Amino acid sequence: MYKVLVVEDDPMVRMINEQYVRMNKDFCIASSVKNGQEALDYIKENKVDLVILDVFMPFMNGVEFLKKLREQKLKTEVIMVTAANDTATLEETMHLGVIDYLVKPFALERFQVALEKFTAKMNAINGSDVLDQNLIDSIISNSPQKKSKEYPKGIQEKTLERIKSCFENKNDWHSVELIAEKLGISIVTVRHYVNYLVKEGFLQESINYETGGRPSMLYKKN
Repeated sequence: MYKVLVVEDDPMVRMINEQYVRMNKDFCIASSVKNGQEALDYIKENKVDLVILDVFMPFMNGVEFLKKLREQKLKTEVIMVTAANDTATLEETMHLGVIDYLVKPFALERFQVALEKFTAKMNAINGSDVLDQNLIDSIISNSPQKKSKEYPKGIQEKTLERIKSCFENKNDWHSVELIAEKLGISIVTVRHYVNYLVKEGFLQESINYETGGRPSMLYKKN
């Protein structure tokens, strides 16, 4: 399990970032701090795999922290999660080697994509002592290696697996709204995925007329 340090001075945003990290079973929160100096002090004493980093913070901002991190050769990856949407900040942080750059406000799905980029890079690096061109390309692009299974546009494998996991019991019917609430994903996104799973034959659908109002669609595993 990868250890994550959240660096954010806004308590509400910090809490949201922590919740989003915990939704991915491959990650856990090591700690949360309010500025770059606290983050630097923590990393010097503790192993951290990934830092979720804001830019605008007191004492030491995110860019200053990144520079110190690289100068001191402290090994950890960084995802920027910030309100800074200017070209200069983006360019500077990308040159300092961040995995991804998310501008507030962002959706849960986009946050999970950033985490997937990190795991893709780690899997590529740790999966082999000798790197072939395909592995090198996947590391540089921060994306998974191409697999035999290709998904349509808008279908992410990790999100697909999370939705499929809701249908472990073949006898249970589920609504889009119930899945969306359980996983913390938008109803529109869930509907897109279940429609795909119906076409693939993984799910079957039925209309529920007993709602007392507008009929709704229900789904269960074939």
